[in-house]
Amino acid sequence: MSASRPAAAAGSEIAAVLAAAGPELGHQLDRTEERLSQVAGSHGATLARHASGTLAAGGKRLRPILVFLCGHVGSRDGERLVAAAAAVELLHMATLVHDDVLDRAALRRGRPTVVAAGGRAAATATGDLLFSRAFAELSSTGSGEAVQALSSASSALVRGELMQRADAWSPEVTPERYLERCELKTASLFEAACRLGALFSSDPAPADVLGRFGARVGLAFQILDDVLDVEGPTARTGKPRGADLLDGTVTLPLILARGRDPDLGAVELRGTATDPGRSESLCERIAATGALEDAREQALAYVSEAKSSLDALGLPEARRRPLDLVADAVVERYA
Repeated sequence: MSASRPAAAAGSEIAAVLAAAGPELGHQLDRTEERLSQVAGSHGATLARHASGTLAAGGKRLRPILVFLCGHVGSRDGERLVAAAAAVELLHMATLVHDDVLDRAALRRGRPTVVAAGGRAAATATGDLLFSRAFAELSSTGSGEAVQALSSASSALVRGELMQRADAWSPEVTPERYLERCELKTASLFEAACRLGALFSSDPAPADVLGRFGARVGLAFQILDDVLDVEGPTARTGKPRGADLLDGTVTLPLILARGRDPDLGAVELRGTATDPGRSESLCERIAATGALEDAREQALAYVSEAKSSLDALGLPEARRRPLDLVADAVVERYA
């Protein structure tokens, strides 16, 4: 493995994907990582420091992996696939930096956030840089359809963020509204990654089918992330237990738990994040209702739907198996 590739990409839940797809996927991921590093360091020392720090925080690079797998590993259109993979990850990174500004988050993946290290102005500028460079990367492909696909995902992300802010600490959020928000804020970018891969594939499969696969994987990813937020611990999540929930994000575990423990509906969540003991107690109460197990089951159902949706494509085993393993990796990440 190249030293430039994030260490996280070597995690057990991704290792099987890399092995099934063959060495070309690793090569393409290395090229993407090099491109991300170039972008992060190309706009002045201050922005380079913050953007490079965001990049160094790593992550599984699931979205770039989906670009390459849906674009067919070894595709003749490798340059445009690398540009698409970098664009998707840059947009994802931009949203994380901006989310941390809105949430006033101190940690992200166990590292100080840009807003914590450099302040609100630096974080806003860093997120703006990453966002703008995402579209610059994609425009280099010369595909208006690709730019439109990422633009649609970007608009969905904004709508999802606005929904999340409107729903903050609300006791009225339904599971249906929660899932709609997840479709916008998380699943849309997974879907876009798959569509971009299909667009630049030398052996194309229907973009709508692959997009649905990505969207279902994204829904499962978000539900399981919200389960992990309640479960903790900080050593595993890289942030305080219940951080998202207690910053006002109403998640499926809380929604389900409120339905089983009516007293939870009367709990005032504002300010709880500043009281570690109270935060732990609230997370334990949610877990005691069995809500985490039911949320996991719903996520597993979406993974099953994602994998089943590929049946219609009749992909050869060499293309199908890595996609199935990506869906499985989302579950294994939270096992």
